[in-house]
Amino acid sequence: MAGLNSLTLFKARDLLRKKELTSLELTETCLSAIEEGTKLNAFVHKAVDIALDRARAADARLATGDAPEMCGLPIGIKDLFCTTGAPSQAASKILEGFIPEYESTVSQKLADAGAVMLGKLNMDEFAMGSSNETSVYGNAINPWRDKDQELTPGGSSGGSAAAVAGDLCLAATGTDTGGSIRQPAAFTGIVGIKPTYGRCSRWGIVAFASSLDQAGPMTKSVRDAAIMLEAMCGHDAKDSTSADLPVPNFEAALTGDIRNKKIAIPKEYRMDGMPAEIEKLWSDGADMLRDAGAKIIDVSLPHTKYALPSYYVIAPAEASSNLARYDGVRYGRRAQIDTSEGITQMYEKTRAEGFGSEVQRRIMIGTYVLSAGFYDAYYNRARRVRALIKKDFDDVFQAGADAILTPATPSAAFPIGAMQNMDPVQMYLNDVFTVTVNLAGLPGISVPAGLDQKGLPLGLQLIGRPWEEADLLNTAYALERAAGFVAKARKWW
Repeated sequence: MAGLNSLTLFKARDLLRKKELTSLELTETCLSAIEEGTKLNAFVHKAVDIALDRARAADARLATGDAPEMCGLPIGIKDLFCTTGAPSQAASKILEGFIPEYESTVSQKLADAGAVMLGKLNMDEFAMGSSNETSVYGNAINPWRDKDQELTPGGSSGGSAAAVAGDLCLAATGTDTGGSIRQPAAFTGIVGIKPTYGRCSRWGIVAFASSLDQAGPMTKSVRDAAIMLEAMCGHDAKDSTSADLPVPNFEAALTGDIRNKKIAIPKEYRMDGMPAEIEKLWSDGADMLRDAGAKIIDVSLPHTKYALPSYYVIAPAEASSNLARYDGVRYGRRAQIDTSEGITQMYEKTRAEGFGSEVQRRIMIGTYVLSAGFYDAYYNRARRVRALIKKDFDDVFQAGADAILTPATPSAAFPIGAMQNMDPVQMYLNDVFTVTVNLAGLPGISVPAGLDQKGLPLGLQLIGRPWEEADLLNTAYALERAAGFVAKARKWW
């Protein structure tokens, strides 16, 4: 059954329903691929028994005709989602050995829809990073290579991106706080969508920045994203920010008809020093949508230049608050101390040993901007700027734009370690095109649209109106068809 792991969700779904394939065969093929692909370091915990049990249960449901959309489809779950019976460590030493007694709402919805969990996926520690290099498990590796150089799959959902692009699973969950689904999707040539804030429940997902975090699917096609997103969405009384709205049939919306749709091009995203190939890809993307019948319009999002600094005040501030619980007493791994040391030393050692350097950096920044002398100067000012950024988007959509087209990333994937000794701000600039979407709470999707001069994938981002993921997915579907991106990562591992 070799090659089954390279199937898309919708093709595998159709084969399962026609009884030309069983979930057990599909699952066993993916488990074999995970073993062969250990060099990618994408899966950090393999849930073999859970996967096989769920595959058998899915086959039983398929045999009786009781088969929801995701029934029998093997997927990976980012290590940020709590899962019963499987470690959920957020790629951090401080959660070493933690196996939850409860299931996150999103992973439970996927299980209820019949999806088969293969295991947990690598990520940046507590989702703080853009290259998967802050993980306690070591970095995941991009299935694409630049000659002999190992490349980052992006972050924080780097393990999810590497697993999907490397055909270790059919799809995966990711989370996106400032671009952590869309940036790795672009780096690995797959599709990743961050839905509107509140569309997917955050309950049971280890928190980074609570007003920004949102779960979403990472898949091999736009149709797959539509199928998986529908299974993940829905109101959850356990999450006060979960929207009580009906979940559309996202797949049914994929007509590819975008005639007379207005696609906006924001002038502020044309930044100094933008690589020519990114500029060309963006221009080509606009032409593709125009050829499909859309109208391209120029717009202004004047507060875009303040998005990155605002984000890197708000996100660390919320992280500082959320991660305060990991102190070795209330929660998390406790450091060993000498009998002569007191509680203060225990706290200090626990957090110093348990958190990596990037997490420590962001906690300290967040604590600083929330401190009494700087709260108004930094945090409150950043919140006010955030409101202005949201208003910019509201104005563009109220003026008639249906979606906004931008690059997904400022470059293709870069070599692992290339930015480790640089100013951290250089790494943060990877999020320059994506953070505005989180600050405004909007849906955004990355679609693979071309290759750079080295043959590495590049993505385009579409930003949609709030709660209109169906329309956004359809526009992305039209772009995907026009781009015709079929290149696959060469199997080097």
